[in-house]
Amino acid sequence: MVAVRDQFTVCEQRIERVSGRVPVMAIVGASYTAGVGPDNPALSWAADLARNLRWDAVINGVPGAGYMRAGTDGLGPMMRLLSAEHLPGLSPSLVIVQAGYDDGQVPAGLERRQVLRTIELIRAEAPHARIGLVTVFASPARPIPTRFYRTDAAIVAAAKAADPNVIIMDPLTGQWTYQHADGRLHPTAAGDAWIARKVGAILHAHGIDSRPATAAAGAPITCDASAPASAPDGDARA
Repeated sequence: MVAVRDQFTVCEQRIERVSGRVPVMAIVGASYTAGVGPDNPALSWAADLARNLRWDAVINGVPGAGYMRAGTDGLGPMMRLLSAEHLPGLSPSLVIVQAGYDDGQVPAGLERRQVLRTIELIRAEAPHARIGLVTVFASPARPIPTRFYRTDAAIVAAAKAADPNVIIMDPLTGQWTYQHADGRLHPTAAGDAWIARKVGAILHAHGIDSRPATAAAGAPITCDASAPASAPDGDARA
């Protein structure tokens, strides 16, 4: 893991050296962002989105992490993952946070406060960035426990109060339908590709688009510190 983090830092420095060449986005999240399902970070929705938009990107996904939960190896929560991405040096145009499922047992009031603090951190370190939140994912199993709707509502309410221009991408209430691995929580590679297209369409509706593919701009740089891990106990991480 130390080697992965060192490589991530070196990759980020490459993006910083060519600042202004193309837009930069920073993504942090839980197991969906880490590529659990296909079990490959390069096939996650976040990596697919970076390829689709042709932006430089830094991605950091930790299974089990949330706005409150630390997740695998205590690498989270989201505020810690954002701090690890060194937003001031990257000057991203867009910051996306994917989290919520793993906070299903967190009291709503505490969740709201932590979402507020997370957005305040982004505002302080990347004042010119648009902020997007991908909220609670769910498995195909029905009924969906009430706690997930409660957590989802807390995230959305806190985000809108903190930033009226926040871009909400809500898989739970939006009833996103995509292919799940073995019919469980996490997506297949095709499911991740669907999610990336869905997120891209929502971003497009808010004026965020792919950059032209020109030789002068060069190939986009993607830095990914995600470390996917198979989720134990019935896919209990998102």
